[in-house]
Amino acid sequence: MAHEILFNPIEMGSQTFKNRIVMAPLTRLRAIEPGDVPSIWAAEYYAQRSGAGLIITEATQVSFQAKGYAGAPGLHTQDQKVAWKVITDAVHAKGGKIVVQLWHTGLVAHKSVQPDSQPPISASDVKVKNRTSLRDSDGQAIRVDVTPPRPATVQEIEQVIKDFAHATELAREAGFDGVEIHGAHGYLLHQFWAQHTNQRSDEYGGSRDNRARLMLAVIDACVQAWDAHHIGIRISPWGSFNGVDASYETEDNLWLIDQINQRGLMYLHISEPDWAGGKPYTDEFRQQIRDTFNHTIIAAGGYSVDKAERNIKAGYIDAVAFGRDYIATPDLAERIAADIPFNEQHPESFYGGGSAGYTDYPLMD
Repeated sequence: MAHEILFNPIEMGSQTFKNRIVMAPLTRLRAIEPGDVPSIWAAEYYAQRSGAGLIITEATQVSFQAKGYAGAPGLHTQDQKVAWKVITDAVHAKGGKIVVQLWHTGLVAHKSVQPDSQPPISASDVKVKNRTSLRDSDGQAIRVDVTPPRPATVQEIEQVIKDFAHATELAREAGFDGVEIHGAHGYLLHQFWAQHTNQRSDEYGGSRDNRARLMLAVIDACVQAWDAHHIGIRISPWGSFNGVDASYETEDNLWLIDQINQRGLMYLHISEPDWAGGKPYTDEFRQQIRDTFNHTIIAAGGYSVDKAERNIKAGYIDAVAFGRDYIATPDLAERIAADIPFNEQHPESFYGGGSAGYTDYPLMD
């Protein structure tokens, strides 16, 4: 077998995973509207990729208010839970494991996908230069400017925390192997953490303790709804995502990682910035993260197989999440093992549409 280090089993939380190849969360915008129910093709799509040690689903909203993109699925209604159960059963039948990534998009939204067409919430009313996706008459994704946000009230913040906990409960009932909290890429939890978008003067703004309060409260609520062994989180230190400037302060980032570490989660998923044109991590920073976090670290961000092997061998990380390569190559893990090239990607079908560009990429046999 080629690249054996990637195929060593790994312990995460209370579970064993068959290899260190992770399917990254990949927005595909094919959910059925209204209702934000996963599409009829989603079970086949995820089951095709069950060779991964772990599948992380596309970002999935925890409420109708959490929605920012037309076509993104949710996990907060019974209909959505039933549809996700079909997907988890299909993945498990193929020997795979799957967690659901839960998000609230915050200011990365358009009022047309918000309840009562209200402006989306954020930490503050800071406007960012960014776009989101709606649908045209053919169901294809079209890009539009986001609607300027309004500051969330304390009551709305408390509801967000409850919504993450409720979605975690539904994830467990739907048969998922865990939950990943989306704290990265300029979405709501990141908007509270980033000084750029958090201009609040209450208990959710100002100091780093206050700016991290929402993210840490969401973690604690999800742990209470399930347990720490089934909860992971994705963060994106350094870089700029969705018009939100991430923190470049090493001390602040390591402080936040230490706060997460103290909660004993299933894993920490680090999204590195160079896939989006940001400054690559130094090995010194990778080692500082490793020294701060005592549990499983998954890394993502335009990784090649060689880079994955290098950073696992160096001890910086434990597993690697592959993104766009997994869109085009459903049997990516199997091809890595056999040292067979990946399929060509077709970006024009990444977002929206039907089964074309979704479930019809060829397998190596």
